[in-house]
Amino acid sequence: MSEQEFEVPKGSVAAGRRVRLPRGATPPIRVYVNGVEQTVGEDYRLGANEVVFSRPILKEEKLSGVRWLSMLVGVAGTYRKHETVDLEYTLRGETKLASDLEVLP
Repeated sequence: MSEQEFEVPKGSVAAGRRVRLPRGATPPIRVYVNGVEQTVGEDYRLGANEVVFSRPILKEEKLSGVRWLSMLVGVAGTYRKHETVDLEYTLRGETKLASDLEVLP
């Protein structure tokens, strides 16, 4: 799927398609986007030191001052797409979890 085919919802940005694996991470590696386990080969592939997704990961745009103030006083909310990436991996025989990893272009 190309980026032209992938629609980015209003108020969100395509942050990127990659996250770095934690140093020393070894299989099994499980990848989650918003708590939903992803499928290797279909949703992502493992590189040497990174996870590469088949589509962009979406993050919420920065809020303007007016929008932030309207949320503060309860006039409006925010319902923009904001995805988080978590990894479950093994480090020295112990299962570890890395949460809300930085998404790279």
